[in-house]
Amino acid sequence: MKTRKGYKTYPLTAAQSLHHFSLLTCPLDQLLNIGSSLTIQLDLDWDVMREAIREAVSRSDSMKIRFALDKKENKVYQYLVEEDDAPIEHFDFTGWREEDAVAKMNEWTSTPFPRYDTPMHKIVMVKMPDGYQGTYVCVDHMTMDAQSLIAFFRDIIEIYSHKKYNAVDYPKEMSSYIEQLKKDLAYEAGSKASQRDREFFHKLIESGEPMYTNVYGPAVLEAEREKTGDPNCRAAVNETKSMEAHLRNFHLTGEPSSRLFAFCEEHHVSMTCLLMMGLRTYMQKMNNTDDVSITTTVARRATLTEKRSGGTRIHCFPFRTIVPLEDTFLEGICKIRDGQNMIFRHANFSSPEYFYYRSQYYNLKPGQTYEGMALTYQPMAVKYEGPGLEKLEDIKYKAARYGNGVAAQPLYLTVSHHPEDDGLDFCFEYQDGMVTPEKLEEVYYFICRILFHGVEDCNRTVGEIIDWA
Repeated sequence: MKTRKGYKTYPLTAAQSLHHFSLLTCPLDQLLNIGSSLTIQLDLDWDVMREAIREAVSRSDSMKIRFALDKKENKVYQYLVEEDDAPIEHFDFTGWREEDAVAKMNEWTSTPFPRYDTPMHKIVMVKMPDGYQGTYVCVDHMTMDAQSLIAFFRDIIEIYSHKKYNAVDYPKEMSSYIEQLKKDLAYEAGSKASQRDREFFHKLIESGEPMYTNVYGPAVLEAEREKTGDPNCRAAVNETKSMEAHLRNFHLTGEPSSRLFAFCEEHHVSMTCLLMMGLRTYMQKMNNTDDVSITTTVARRATLTEKRSGGTRIHCFPFRTIVPLEDTFLEGICKIRDGQNMIFRHANFSSPEYFYYRSQYYNLKPGQTYEGMALTYQPMAVKYEGPGLEKLEDIKYKAARYGNGVAAQPLYLTVSHHPEDDGLDFCFEYQDGMVTPEKLEEVYYFICRILFHGVEDCNRTVGEIIDWA
């Protein structure tokens, strides 16, 4: 398929292919829906807001992405339309209970998009029960990730502010999605860079077999060993028949969060490394093993062009750490930092190819894996230095995420910035058949205990922290 409806078509990127594969294995089509809202404590001019949204959509290539299925090839392509004409709805939740409003937006997020030759987004101007007003947006993950969605929200804010307040400059143009797409496809077509990255990951996979760990401890791995008759088996099946899922949020307020940020700044490590240390130490405690693997995500938005080009650029890789009990908390973090820096340098490599090679190398059976959960940290927040809300007398605003009712993996922790108090939000997406809400409370509780005991004295050993926690 070279063209569709008069537009040039392009293959899916590796990042899109990873999402598309998960869609093929899930019976519920809303799997890739991402629903979120941004609302502010301000009476909006709805006519101006609609204009701002229209302009933001026009400036965003992500909103113009369409997918097409070539039935002869049984292959999905993508193309960009010139203009998006999807409706912008308006919904007033005045008089509703907060939980009922959330349920309604969960319902919107759980409604699948038609897959082909149609807009892959839903935009609604909303007034919440508490009087906050703004925008709800639901997109398909093959067209946007969290970073590009936040950039889209920012664009709406800046355009609206420019139209209403003379002191706010009109935002700079967004980058071309197609130009970035061409670079990604050229890399994937067999470039020297892709070959270097392939060699790196092959060597990393071949360097040693990981060990499956789970938030519930070693029971799953022990059951797999008994089932297979292999007492040395290190992988386990980590899936359930039902993919129905929910979100569970925990909020760490601004003051304790600031201590974590201060630690990162003092020791020149990222928040991703600190969070990974807390989570993998909890898994170490629960599974009684120094060898822990957790799936990590890489946003791949290092350049300004990548940050403003939209689309989905997330690649996922297993991240294995071996941190003996004798290591100090800081030594463990430094191991994580060094390991992640290596992965980041090669992160353009195809995630599906990584998982395929690993499954072949270790002869994994269908469904077997070494990772019991995934972690991502989203440092990009709607609150930022520049034109926008800061020039509107520091008006309060809220950001929220909504569940689509299904998940491709049993447990996925996303940590992001909370706009109201500069704290951290810990959002767990979990499959009902694999994890309970009560277990998530325990996971969050122990991660925080481990983190704060570690940053209080980073020369404490991992063993001492585990014994104390």
